[in-house]
Amino acid sequence: MKVLHTIRDTPPNLAGLCTLSINSDNCYLAYPGSNTIGEVQIFDAINLQAKTMIPAHDSPLAALAFSPNGTKVATASEKGTVIRVFHVHDGTKLFEFRRGVKRCVSISSLAFSVDSMFLCCSSNTETVHIFKLEEPKEALRQTAEESQTWMGYLTKAVSASANYLPSQVTDVFNQGRAFASVHLPFQGLKNVCAITVVHKVLRLLVASAEGYLYVYNLDSTEGGDCTLLKQHRLDGKRDEVDCASVSTAGLGSGEPPSGTTVQIVQNTGMI
Repeated sequence: MKVLHTIRDTPPNLAGLCTLSINSDNCYLAYPGSNTIGEVQIFDAINLQAKTMIPAHDSPLAALAFSPNGTKVATASEKGTVIRVFHVHDGTKLFEFRRGVKRCVSISSLAFSVDSMFLCCSSNTETVHIFKLEEPKEALRQTAEESQTWMGYLTKAVSASANYLPSQVTDVFNQGRAFASVHLPFQGLKNVCAITVVHKVLRLLVASAEGYLYVYNLDSTEGGDCTLLKQHRLDGKRDEVDCASVSTAGLGSGEPPSGTTVQIVQNTGMI
């Protein structure tokens, strides 16, 4: 391993939050630009220079994830109610989703599907949310078709009225909701989620801190509640465990890693 570059004077980052896009054409590093608000610093890991700063949230960041092609970055804050997706090159907000409004949660992970059409989000609750990143072109085409009808005039009137509402209220109207969801057999445990393709079928994977991997079916057309297909122990032991018996005990209270620098390294050894 050889150090290529060191980013100095970064804000305190007790959780060690950062993510790296490994796409050869769009290789970027994202990390918090502040410990008081949700600024995302995007660093070009090929040219070794800062690219842009994205003001993503009002509260500090809790999770970051790049799309597989490195053109999008998903963000969540410590509040945990809103998930946003931005264009990496210019910081344009592409999508905004509401995870929930009942309570603030601790977001554990964000992950895109291979085709970047879906984004999953897990937390310290028993629910994993899957959002569908549909291009807004369909909505624009539908609006154009309705513009000459009475419904089109009504839509214009409602949109005009919305301009007089506070921005926080209009943002809620524009936020998307979960396309699909998973109800885990536990809560309060740290976990990570991912969307993959197995035998040409979408699957949602969730790994828990207790050492279990849960495999769920994800209907890419209808969405809705995902069905549990398999449960495995990650340590290789044979253990048939009823999902209802999984403990809801929390993680240990060890201190998270801290640091004020970010290093980019290159593996120069043989694999």
